[in-house]
Amino acid sequence: MSGRRTFLKKASICVAAAGLLGLGGVQAAEPIRIGSVLSVTGPASFLGDPELKTLQMYVDEINAKGGIDGHKIELIHYDDGSDAKKAVNFVKRLIQRDKVHVIVGGTTSGASLAMIPEAEGAGVPFISLAGSVKIVEPVKKWVFKTPHTDKMAAAKIFEDMRRRGIKKVALISGSGGFDKSGRAESLALAPEYGIEIVADETYNNKDTDMTAQLTRIRATDAEAILNFGFGTGPAIVTKNARQLGIDLPLYQSHGVASKKFIELAGEAAEGVRLPAAALLVAEKLPDNDPQKPVLLAYKRKYEAKYGPVSTFGGHAYDGLFIALEAIDRANSLDRAKIRDEIERTRGFVGTGGVFNMSPEDHLGLDLSAFRMLEIRNGDWVLVE
Repeated sequence: MSGRRTFLKKASICVAAAGLLGLGGVQAAEPIRIGSVLSVTGPASFLGDPELKTLQMYVDEINAKGGIDGHKIELIHYDDGSDAKKAVNFVKRLIQRDKVHVIVGGTTSGASLAMIPEAEGAGVPFISLAGSVKIVEPVKKWVFKTPHTDKMAAAKIFEDMRRRGIKKVALISGSGGFDKSGRAESLALAPEYGIEIVADETYNNKDTDMTAQLTRIRATDAEAILNFGFGTGPAIVTKNARQLGIDLPLYQSHGVASKKFIELAGEAAEGVRLPAAALLVAEKLPDNDPQKPVLLAYKRKYEAKYGPVSTFGGHAYDGLFIALEAIDRANSLDRAKIRDEIERTRGFVGTGGVFNMSPEDHLGLDLSAFRMLEIRNGDWVLVE
């Protein structure tokens, strides 16, 4: 961790938030207004629910300590019900009526992509919690994100396949924005890793049976299966594949990086591999890993209050504290100054990795931030 005054370390680990923020000429009574549109209900609720709980947990904790230099944090949240159209209406409300200083979340790629024009048009810093690389590529002035991208996930998976000598892969993906983007990135990247996509199947995210698609995959010469999706779909794919007697290596994306997937897939999840943030294996990291203290502090705090942690709540943690550190450095609630400081984020040790943003990179993570995991005996195991 760098020598600079780190809000994350003080406010998150040590919980000593008071007195860090001067905010220039801002009146002491004015709250720091953080807006959030999350999918707390609907098909993406297993993503949005831990995100909201994380935001609320830390905002409440900081406010209980007196806020930041007399400024309480006001979290203004709307639940889009996993509906991108509702997300657009809510982000307009956050900008026009609630006058938020920064937005943390959209949950899903579809919602985030739909929200971007509003944030860009109004000049409000927007830190998305969704996976699609299209959120930050090409770079958009006011838009940032904290989760690893679908493009990074495909690359990490193909690296692992190449090490295992896998050259022919069957691709199956869902109908959501993240799923479609992941499919496109997988198709584009496969040739770079010497991998041939021998099947390209899709399903609707509300489908309850994928045996037809998997039966077609079984008839190919695929050496492994890659499923890009989130929600219940990947668990159904996993169970159906095992029910059909398909014993090929099965890869999932980071869209299933929570215990919920293991619960839904049951014994069929055994042996599934996926790239994910180190949060899922925090205790298993070496003691000299710079993320370990941050991960353990968040994990223990969250699980003491809510139960098993997920990487999705971790994305909200990263987004919140990247925003608060930017406000700290900006010494202002001016949106443009906050945006500039988010873009200057360097050496931020979060749950997703060590973030180093720049004008050319509004994510700030590389492939080293991803860990390849395998599910064994109902738990996560590092395989590299």
